[in-house]
Amino acid sequence: MRAPIGDFDTATPVPDCLDVLTAPVADAVRRWSGSVPADQILYVDTEPEWADTAVFVEHYGKDLLDRSANCVVVAGRRGGETTLAACVALSATRVDVNGAVRRQLGARKASFAPMDTATGETGMEYGGITPLGLPDDWPVLVDSAVVDLPYVLVGSGRRRGKLLVPGKAFAELPKAVVLEGLGVA
Repeated sequence: MRAPIGDFDTATPVPDCLDVLTAPVADAVRRWSGSVPADQILYVDTEPEWADTAVFVEHYGKDLLDRSANCVVVAGRRGGETTLAACVALSATRVDVNGAVRRQLGARKASFAPMDTATGETGMEYGGITPLGLPDDWPVLVDSAVVDLPYVLVGSGRRRGKLLVPGKAFAELPKAVVLEGLGVA
């Protein structure tokens, strides 16, 4: 199958390649119940050393910069409580951690979660964290620009491989909150 975006050799519906996904992502695909059928979410094989955005778009298509999103794990703190959340924003932007994220989480302080916390809590590889398969109790904050795209490239849970996900599917993830201005230039 041809990928709807980017310069990839092939794209495979994720239900047909669960064995290449991390356990949490594969489980999320098995339980998928959104209005977008799971077979419209596609997996593309990519080189792990090219996983970082700037290098990635050089190899797979410059148009992907405006059609890819990063998923970052943040920690919001208030008193002795820490809330972990995922934030999904277009790759050409940065997540407004100290504004939009902090307010949405009701936190006094918010910051990117340490790498060992992000990977340990998600069961995913750093540089490949995806909003599919996150812990059920985590808020998933999604920039509205992500939801508006026909397809968005995000991590697959590993540095090797990416997912191509219809934008509207992000709004249907468990505990998803779509926010205007989550990603800022």
